[in-house]
Amino acid sequence: MTQKNSPGKPAKKYSQASRLHDTIRLLESRHGITLDEIVEESGVDRRTVHRDLNAISDAGYPLTSEWSGDRKLYRFITGFKDVPPVNFSLQELLTLYFLRPQLEMLKGTPFHDDLASIFRKVNSVLPPRYAAHLERISRAAIPLLQGRRDYSSISVILEELRKALLYQNSITLLYKLPSRTKAESYVVDPYTLIFYKGGLYLLGFARNRSALRIFAVERISGITIEKERFEIPDDYHPEKHFKGAFGIVTEEPLAIRVRFSAAIAHAIADRIWHPTQTVTRLPDGSLELAFTAGGRMEIVSWVLSYGSHAELLEPPELRAELAASAAQMAAVYAGEGGGSE
Repeated sequence: MTQKNSPGKPAKKYSQASRLHDTIRLLESRHGITLDEIVEESGVDRRTVHRDLNAISDAGYPLTSEWSGDRKLYRFITGFKDVPPVNFSLQELLTLYFLRPQLEMLKGTPFHDDLASIFRKVNSVLPPRYAAHLERISRAAIPLLQGRRDYSSISVILEELRKALLYQNSITLLYKLPSRTKAESYVVDPYTLIFYKGGLYLLGFARNRSALRIFAVERISGITIEKERFEIPDDYHPEKHFKGAFGIVTEEPLAIRVRFSAAIAHAIADRIWHPTQTVTRLPDGSLELAFTAGGRMEIVSWVLSYGSHAELLEPPELRAELAASAAQMAAVYAGEGGGSE
C-alpha cells in the first residue's frame, strides 16, 4: 500500500506499523474522528483503515465508536494514556500464578484467551529461571470444576458481550428459556457479569421489561451491539441485588431453619451460607442453621443434597414442598431399577 502524494513527488512506502502509529496519534489528539477523516489524513483506502482500526483494537487499545448525528466517530476512552505501568513484586506474582488454575472455569471464552496472553507477557519479561518457577507454582493448586459449562460454542457472543460491558453499549439479545420453543428479543443495558457455580450470568436492565433481569449466558443465541450507550445508575450495587438471595434467584425472602445431624455438623458450622445466618449447636451434637433468603428451588435442592442428614424445619410450606420431593425420590428408588422393559 502506498501513500497518496502530491503530483511530481515519488510514492512513499507506508508500512502498516507506520500507519498504525499515525492513526493512534490521530485518535489520541482528537475527541472523535470519522473514518473518512482518517482516510484523508493517512492517504489510504477505507478498507485499509477499517483493518488498521481492528488491529488497534485487537492490540488492546480502548477504541470505541459512537454516532454524533449522521457521523460515526472513533475515539479512545478518555484518560487511558494516564494509566501508569503496573509493577508486581515477586510475592504478588507467586500469588497470581498460584490462583491461575482457578480461572480454568473460563476456558472456551475470550476472557480465558486474554488471561493466557497476560501470563505469556509476564513470562516473556522474566528471567527463564523465574518463569519456570512460576509455572511450577501454577501447578501447586488445582480446581475441581465439576459441572462447569462449556462456552466454546458461543465465544463470538461472549466477545460481543465483553465489548458492550466495557464500552457501556446497549445490546439486543435473542434469549431462549428452556420452557419456550422460540427465542425472545430483549433490549438490555448490560451492567454486570456474574460467575456462579461454574456458570456465567448477565445482570442488566431489560428495557422492554423496565426491570433488572438475569440472563444465563449459554441461553443467548444472538447479540447485537446497539449505537446507543447507557449510564449505570448511581444507586446500582450488584451485591445489594443478591443480598436477599440464597444463590442467584431473587425472590421474596423466607425465614429458613434447617437441622443438620451430628455426623455433618462440623461441615456446616465452619461455612458462611448466607450473611443473615445464625448457628445454634444442640446438646446431641447436631446444629440448627437459620437465615432469611429467597430462592425456593435452590434452597430445596441444597437441603436435599444432604439426604437424611438435613431436615428443613421452617417455613412449613417449604417443608411440605421438600417432603413431596423426597416422596417422589423414594418412589423412584423403590423399584428394581435399571429402567423399564
